[in-house]
Amino acid sequence: MTLLRDDPARLAERLGDLRVGRRTTIVAGLSGASVPALGLLGPRTPAFVERRRDLTSGVRSGEVTTSSAVIWSRGLRPSRLLVRLHSDGRHRRLVRGPWTDERTDFTARVHLTDLAPGRPYDAEVWFESPDGERSAPQRLTFATAPIHAAAQSVVWSGDTCGQGWGIDRARGGLTTYRTMLDLRPDLFVHVGDTIYADEPMDETVLLDDGTTWRNELTEDVMVVSETLDQLRGRHRYPLRDDNVRAFYAAVQTVAMWDDHETCNNWWPGEVIDDERYAERRADVLAVRGRRAWQEYQPVPVRRLAAPGGDGFAAARLYRRVPRGQHLDLFCLDMRSWRGPNPDTDPAVARDRTPAGLLGPDQEAWLVRALRSSTATWKAVCADLPLSAPTNRVTDLDGYANKDDGPPIGRESELARILSSLKRHGVRNVIWLTGDVHYTAAHHYHPERAAFTDFDPFWEFVSGPVASSPFWVKDDELDRTFGPEVVFSRGEAETGRLDIAPHPTNQYFGHLDIAASGLLTVRLYDGTGTVLWQRELEPD
Repeated sequence: MTLLRDDPARLAERLGDLRVGRRTTIVAGLSGASVPALGLLGPRTPAFVERRRDLTSGVRSGEVTTSSAVIWSRGLRPSRLLVRLHSDGRHRRLVRGPWTDERTDFTARVHLTDLAPGRPYDAEVWFESPDGERSAPQRLTFATAPIHAAAQSVVWSGDTCGQGWGIDRARGGLTTYRTMLDLRPDLFVHVGDTIYADEPMDETVLLDDGTTWRNELTEDVMVVSETLDQLRGRHRYPLRDDNVRAFYAAVQTVAMWDDHETCNNWWPGEVIDDERYAERRADVLAVRGRRAWQEYQPVPVRRLAAPGGDGFAAARLYRRVPRGQHLDLFCLDMRSWRGPNPDTDPAVARDRTPAGLLGPDQEAWLVRALRSSTATWKAVCADLPLSAPTNRVTDLDGYANKDDGPPIGRESELARILSSLKRHGVRNVIWLTGDVHYTAAHHYHPERAAFTDFDPFWEFVSGPVASSPFWVKDDELDRTFGPEVVFSRGEAETGRLDIAPHPTNQYFGHLDIAASGLLTVRLYDGTGTVLWQRELEPD
């Protein structure tokens, strides 16, 4: 097994701290050069000044609206981010971004504003050190959203590198990202579990078919992630994959977070019962997890909570991303403001009203933002399905509580939201989500529901993009809001959490919005095969 380092500079600094034994060999990861050849163990030479090192984490764009975009990358040493922007074959501007160093793990971003709507852009991205050394420029493409009635497309999925499945280069790496790229979408929504901080990877796994899965390993993915540096390493890991870097260089991202960026099914105030962890306080881990997530996602600069500090709730992660006349995205944070998971047990919830998933401020914001939206389609991007419960009654992680009667517990929050949308005449609201590791189309209707004060709507579920597939939960859906399973696809064998990813069992969804406003929803597997589709006319 070869343990590759993400950053040769950090490798040189830490060689003395790493144990090198029978199972571990350490090599530099840039262009086949050894550490001494890179000048890391000795004085810097003029030849080294001329060497332009690749940006090993690639380049990304995100939160692209009609007039703005975030450009993200990661340098290899203290340096400044620069972006040269082109459009229509013309040089538009040179943007000098922030200086970056180890305090942000060398990540940096620029928030471009005053862009023209509906225009494709090309960008060259590089870093320049104080002594003039430049990284090799990398190319990035994105397009601002149109303000007029124009077509656009969105793909979504979640769950990257879960259940111990990492990059097996002999199998092509994380190939579903390449399949999504082949569709040439305008936008990708990662609906959560961008990493699996709590699930270590092994060197090899023997599969059911007799073959062996071989993970490419870094030290940070071999243990549960507790420290800020370990969590950062988890985010660096998928960016090692050629498919992922190519996808992000061409498709802009809206990223969300869920539980595995910290720990499975965590809630604020939880003390984790897991002997693998030295730090058991979920709040402490979540501060570190969110900081690492924010550093590595192409989101606008927001205040980063300090590790171990009390600023966990400082940065608001829920937001609206406007995409022009036909689409607004409403990205929820269903993790930071929730009450304890055990409180949603029906035996507890009948006696009192536990906290919901969003909290009162986010609930009010969502209703207000949906009411004010003039977009044809309003897509609520949720990191948890509305009616699919988890397996254990004592750890119900979403709204559902396995009680099919009137809303109790967290369901009261969802009932208030749906009722408000009906009362204010908000139309064409759809929900996009993942998390359950299968793909499905759910239609909700008051005629089938115990709670009836809402308008019918669709929920579309898709994932994983690079993790184990799970079994469908059609028979386990909570019936309080009247879901009908119109389509579902997952594993036939109930209870297995260790099935290896394969293009036929990975899933993503696709929204194709025509200039007329007609919405075609397609659910794909990782081969690019359309499993289900439906055309929706706007009201």
